Amino acid sequence: MRNTVLSSTKTGLCAAFGLLVGLLASGQTAQAANPLELNFWLSGPKYDGAVAPCEAALPTIASQFQEKESQYWNSPLVITAYSRIHETTFRPWQSDNVPRRYCSGDVVLSDGKVRTVHFSIIEDGGFASIGQGVEWCVTGLDRNWAYNPACKSARP
Repeated sequence: MRNTVLSSTKTGLCAAFGLLVGLLASGQTAQAANPLELNFWLSGPKYDGAVAPCEAALPTIASQFQEKESQYWNSPLVITAYSRIHETTFRPWQSDNVPRRYCSGDVVLSDGKVRTVHFSIIEDGGFASIGQGVEWCVTGLDRNWAYNPACKSARP
């Protein structure tokens, strides 16, 4: 008796799933937006391309680096100096994308080692898309492998 109830329940579930898949497959195709939908509050992003120069991001990188090293890795490392900071590229892709300025340079750390830093400044890339955001990576100290290998993903 119990096996009969279980098999009929399984059969019922399979039939319901098959009916659902059939209804979804036979539904209408998606339609393009009509003129009202295209022009009503859908103005799209308006980027000016006004991205700060490379040097403007250095204090942000220093404070975020110190915070990351102390809180997540229990490390006393801090950035003590920068050198050879230069722009790698600006808006490397088509103009419809979010404007970014890519930069690179050297950092001197509190342990005396010189490492390479790669970073980008992003228009409207700050918290909640307010202000400019900065993404950065110090080569050799990407401990969570967010930009691995060798900070390649932090470059254009």
